[in-house]
Order: sequence, then structure tokens, then C-alpha cells
Amino acid sequence: MGTFVVGGILLVIVVLIIRKLVKDKKKGQSLQCGDCKSCGGCCGHERNDH
Repeated sequence: MGTFVVGGILLVIVVLIIRKLVKDKKKGQSLQCGDCKSCGGCCGHERNDH
């Protein structure tokens, strides 16, 4: 029973982290440099002007 509780808590944490990453990406932020909107391409990602 304890294994399921701990597994459920970890699953919720992972889902929340992924959700935050997706929201940040939609806002134009990135893990590498923080702001893809004003990026000159130095981090290797293509600039997305959508």
C-alpha cells in the first residue's frame, strides 16, 4: 500500500513539472537561456516568431 502512495506522489510531481515546462515553452521561455523571444540563436535553438 505504501508503494502505491509514494508512486502516486511521485507521479503527481512529475506531471506538475512537465506541465510547468510546457507552459514556459508556450510563453517563449527555455531552460537554456530563459527567453527565446529575444534569442539570437546562440543556444542552438531556432528562433520561433509565432
